[in-house]
Amino acid sequence: MTHSYGQRAGTRHKFARGFRNHGILKTTTFLRTYRLGDIVDVKTTGNVHKGMPHKYYHGRTGRVWNVTPRSVGIVLNKRVGPRYIAKKIHVRIEHVRPSNSMAATKKAIAERKAAFQKAIAARKAGKTVVLPILPVPPKTGFFVNPRDSELQTITPLRYELLL
Repeated sequence: MTHSYGQRAGTRHKFARGFRNHGILKTTTFLRTYRLGDIVDVKTTGNVHKGMPHKYYHGRTGRVWNVTPRSVGIVLNKRVGPRYIAKKIHVRIEHVRPSNSMAATKKAIAERKAAFQKAIAARKAGKTVVLPILPVPPKTGFFVNPRDSELQTITPLRYELLL
């Protein structure tokens, strides 16, 4: 049998539904609202053929730039050779879900903000408080003047064969 090179070639496992996740989709898939600027993941659902994105976009994360009654326009970055191109695609909402990629970052920011609020409140009450540890800021920049510095010649050591 010859090899097929169609749109969905090599997607037997990629588009397959998970264990005990076959059948009709949950209603939350259709009731979810997407707004402009939301970060979403493209996860192709194999049993809905309409509005299915190309297999390349499966598992990619993008930003919503357009919302229509049945689909969502998404901007994704696609690597083409050495560069990245912003691609705009429309995908039906069955193949899109909100992304959790920023969840850990948002949680860390909220925790840090709460710790600072707590420390400020304690300081106002007259207690001695150690502020939460902040990341080390980058070093300040400076200019190197070649007239004020000495030139240093660096040469490699000679290679010696040990027997």
